[in-house]
Amino acid sequence: MRAVPVLVLMVGLGMVGSAGVAGPPAQADQAQLEAQVRQILRESPLIDGHNDLAEGLADVFGNRLDRVDLRAGTSTLEEPFQTDIPRLRQGAVGGQFWSAFVPSELDGPAGVQLVLEQIDVIKRMVAKHPDTFELALTAADIERIHRAGRVASLIGIEGGQAIGSSLAVLRQTFACGARYMTLTHWRSLRWVDAATGEPLHGGLTQFGREVVREMNRLGMLVDLSHVSDAVMRDALAISEAPVIFSHSSARAVCNHVRNVPDDILEQVAARGGLVMVNFAPGFISDEARLYDEVAWPEHDRISKLYPDDRARVRTEFAAWQTAHPAPVVTLAQVADHLDHIKRVAGIDHVGIGSDFDGIGRTPVGLEDVSKYPALLAELLRRGWTPAEIKKVAGQNLLRVLRDAEKVAARLQRQRRPSEAHIEDLDRPAQPRGAVEHQQ
Repeated sequence: MRAVPVLVLMVGLGMVGSAGVAGPPAQADQAQLEAQVRQILRESPLIDGHNDLAEGLADVFGNRLDRVDLRAGTSTLEEPFQTDIPRLRQGAVGGQFWSAFVPSELDGPAGVQLVLEQIDVIKRMVAKHPDTFELALTAADIERIHRAGRVASLIGIEGGQAIGSSLAVLRQTFACGARYMTLTHWRSLRWVDAATGEPLHGGLTQFGREVVREMNRLGMLVDLSHVSDAVMRDALAISEAPVIFSHSSARAVCNHVRNVPDDILEQVAARGGLVMVNFAPGFISDEARLYDEVAWPEHDRISKLYPDDRARVRTEFAAWQTAHPAPVVTLAQVADHLDHIKRVAGIDHVGIGSDFDGIGRTPVGLEDVSKYPALLAELLRRGWTPAEIKKVAGQNLLRVLRDAEKVAARLQRQRRPSEAHIEDLDRPAQPRGAVEHQQ
């Protein structure tokens, strides 16, 4: 989810990379490593699991693409984005899941309308820039589009509220191009508990289990970012295809409930799944997590004071941050999460899901989509091999997507689309609500 832009803390370049290394030799070493990364990414695509540009296009421009030129860059806009075409090229991005986001409270017809609008703006963005983007629906599409020098553009739905508790709507979103769905967002739904929401069900309800089964039959990846630990375990037990976490990090490194605990990492590996590391500072550093517990309520307070004045909210919140500076989080700390997941789950089960344009603050050294080579260079510096870089960059995601396609082909031979309704399977639940946060 796109957060209101916040002040970027400026620190010396010497803070990024190996401790104590500075000056021209370090810069030359970084340039050589990044050149090696770029060669690797010409051979094998970098595929990011989660980017919220589409929500920004809705919030800032009302989905009117004639009001923004992604070819000219977006860093100088009044509300700067972290994504545009020049920086995607600079970052050597080969594939991107664009998020079609729906707020948790829109669990009904309004959510269905919004997700269709989000899918529409993604497709129109792709069509407007055919020299840069092409819609991808399969793993083979991603590889073909990457070979052609374009960014393979996939659609991921952020939040099961988008389907309005309807398997028919789920199927139609797949027909529209969506290839994963995050089962919920920051609040629990009628059929699934959120990590940050009230535990209404103790996991997936019977209808929630049917959603997972129908996603398997379609070939839509089950995304467990944002769900409770109990839902993680339920989905891993039920899903016949590998699951993903499209934008979550390691809980053992940063104790945020949105991150993945080690026992779940082991289960993800056993089931062939994938955890794609989120760059949000509050998911990377415990110090930043504690800061966010103060900062976001303050942002919410200011937003309520000026509900119709986005510029005033930005100004007031920036002033608050000047008086209460956020702790610095670095690229190296993001690499720590990648290292941890590799160590616990294995190299075949770790990827990148930045959450760019869904986060306001960023780690130093990972300010926007141009910076992926710097992160992968850090992994090379730590001893990762070129073959391992290819896996974390995108080959793991390609494998998971292929596996889901194979499972779908088998299941479609075995059973017809589910005709289950939530009223048939579940007793009505009455969510009492939870605070909607960012990211």
